[in-house]
Amino acid sequence: MLDRTPFYPEGGGQVGDTGKLLFGNESIKVLDTRKENNAIIHYVDKLPSNIQLPINAFVDIRKRNFTECNHSATHLLHAALRQVLGTHVQQKGSLVREDMLRFDFSHFEKMSEEEIKQVEQIVNMRIRQNIKLEEARQIPIEEAKEAGAMMLFGEKYGDTVRMITFDKEFSRELCGGCHVDSTGEIGFFKILSETGIAAGVRRITAISSEYAEKHIAEQFELMDQISNILKNPQDLLSAVTELQEENKNLKKKIERLQSSKAGDIQKELAASAKDINGVKLIASAVSLGDSKAMKTLVYNLESELSNAVVLLGNSTDNKVQLMLKISDELVESKSYDAGAMIRELAKEVKGGGGGQKFFATAGGSDPSGLDNALNKIESLL
Repeated sequence: MLDRTPFYPEGGGQVGDTGKLLFGNESIKVLDTRKENNAIIHYVDKLPSNIQLPINAFVDIRKRNFTECNHSATHLLHAALRQVLGTHVQQKGSLVREDMLRFDFSHFEKMSEEEIKQVEQIVNMRIRQNIKLEEARQIPIEEAKEAGAMMLFGEKYGDTVRMITFDKEFSRELCGGCHVDSTGEIGFFKILSETGIAAGVRRITAISSEYAEKHIAEQFELMDQISNILKNPQDLLSAVTELQEENKNLKKKIERLQSSKAGDIQKELAASAKDINGVKLIASAVSLGDSKAMKTLVYNLESELSNAVVLLGNSTDNKVQLMLKISDELVESKSYDAGAMIRELAKEVKGGGGGQKFFATAGGSDPSGLDNALNKIESLL
């Protein structure tokens, strides 16, 4: 009979064994197993041609072992969380697979980096202690309660239960799933993330065993690659920090250059403004790659001219950007709507956009239509 890994009804996932069933010489692949009304149900890829033949069942032992490691790790994690955060921590859900574990628990705030570190240290310390599994089957539930076993809130238990203990002073829970014989088999435990999923409920995702070992190896390999790129500095952290600071300064320098360039462009565009029935119009393509500088230019031109409509376009990397600014006076007196206009203009560059009545933006994927979009604004006015 294939046993199963744990099922937690509140927010958890049901993960069963896989393997194969041999009906004589015919092999049937087992995709999943679930326990229903004390019977193990096998989900298979096909039905056997002769169901009367003797059956041999083979569990995917590699998957089973890794799943057991993660399952036992959730028990250690639960106990460690209560030790670090407080006894208010209660399990709210769990998912255990061969490659990862997920544990949901009650807590009122985001865990700090130091708290996560402490929980990891406690779990790994208990793994190194190689604590032997103590399993008590078919014991009266009252006896389990007296022994201090953790129970899921809202879960229904029978008169007799199965109690799993890893050091009676540390972790003792009611559980029906598979476990390692001793915590040392887990090898290593690593928390990958801690997030909130509901009011007062947090979620930890973690890995153990060979998957944790592989993760650590990948992180060291990544650090080696970064170190090689930076010419193997003695202090990698300082080298990265210096690189970030240099990048920050270069960005500021680029912004200053863009602002200076925008100032020169502003003078040229202001001088080229058309007068259409009392409305000053600027419609031009500009070579500003920075959208922030382009927006500043649009606003500065409208402010300088007043009673103006300013449309600027830019094309970089086969993408088109349009910005339209209309003076408040024209929005009021002529009922101009920049949002409605920009949507019409965006059609020329195969894009879309929108915004407010006095300012709107659009993007498109056809640079060849930029001139058409710029010319079209006059007809819309």
